Amino acid sequence: QVQLVESGGGSVQAGGSLRLSCAASGITTITYYMGWFRRAPGKEREGVATIDPAGSSPTYADAVKGRFTISKNNAMNTLYLQMNNVKPEDTAVYYCAARYRKWDDFRYWGQGTQVTVSS
Repeated sequence: QVQLVESGGGSVQAGGSLRLSCAASGITTITYYMGWFRRAPGKEREGVATIDPAGSSPTYADAVKGRFTISKNNAMNTLYLQMNNVKPEDTAVYYCAARYRKWDDFRYWGQGTQVTVSS
């Protein structure tokens, strides 16, 4: 059974930092494509960042480039999202997700963790 469990969300002031974690079980981060997504109130879910099994060639949404960093620790089977210089518009529920092949839809999803940024 595949489980993705996010943690690390919370409330932070604009300009601050947070690090989200996603602990995976039932799959291995070294073989799966992983990503972070978010859903803000009243908006559709959007992609934030992705990383391939090799840990190279990360991709970022324009809104977070230069501020967020996606990474993973394969030994810990954990995905991370380092969020720096956060803005109120980063307020959302953040989800991690996994897919086996690059061209597949993301099949496995976590339950989400709330991030709230105050101005």
